[in-house]
Amino acid sequence: MSFADFKKRSKNSVEDLSKKLESLNSKESYKDDRFWKPGIDASKNGYAVIRFLPPTEGEEVPFIKMYTHAFRGKGGWLIENCRTSLGEKCPVCEANTELWNSGMEEDKNIARERKRKLNYISNILVVSDPSNSENEGRVFLFKYGTKIFEKVQSLMSPEFKDETPTDPFNFWEGADFKLKIRNVGGYVNYDRSEFAAPAPLMGGDDKKLEALWKKQYKLQEFLHPSNFKSYDELKERFKKTVGEDIREQFDESSERTVEDDSTVSQVPAEDMDTLDYFKTLKNKQD
Repeated sequence: MSFADFKKRSKNSVEDLSKKLESLNSKESYKDDRFWKPGIDASKNGYAVIRFLPPTEGEEVPFIKMYTHAFRGKGGWLIENCRTSLGEKCPVCEANTELWNSGMEEDKNIARERKRKLNYISNILVVSDPSNSENEGRVFLFKYGTKIFEKVQSLMSPEFKDETPTDPFNFWEGADFKLKIRNVGGYVNYDRSEFAAPAPLMGGDDKKLEALWKKQYKLQEFLHPSNFKSYDELKERFKKTVGEDIREQFDESSERTVEDDSTVSQVPAEDMDTLDYFKTLKNKQD
């Protein structure tokens, strides 16, 4: 490219860069293809059959627990892994405990909004996926919440004496899980999901099962310290998000808009979302 061509292209640099940033900042800009998600129809209902898989080589437990925080403060969003996943102290949880122990309902509501969320991650085999048949027969990682894990626990430790304890992660004695997704009051509901009768996976063929076992992903990598901010880093991030007063919350009425040029001129670029900043520059040029 000649310098003359470079100069011509530079006239559209803000627009081009804005498009690139929009792609980078998109929620879909990074997708871990190892994870499987069930498909849903227009009514937000869905169905699939999966099989939870046993611990892979070198690991003892077929799932991990991950705690995360996700909430918005006056300084923006805080979306971080919680250090309690590592069995260590978390400054966000400590602030929530302080709010909860005040006894004030207003403080408890703030703590509820900022509380950690629990998810589990397991290896699964997709047995049936009507919405994406190409996934069938493949090993994936599956992230799921407490409602599904309660069903796993119920199978392992049944409530009634006439029910036989079953390990759903077992190749030979486990059971398929029928994931039934319903839209109830605008929320995803898994209440009707259930395990089928226990049966060997792949007919109990050890050669096929061994090949499947070797395709599984390591779970402990998600709990590596490199995936977590240090205590001090997380504390600083929390402080930047909520401010000096842990009781102060995000006020939507005070949110700035990029269409207001007077507002833009008063807000330093480093305090704005990068994508919004470049969009603002583009609007000024138009």
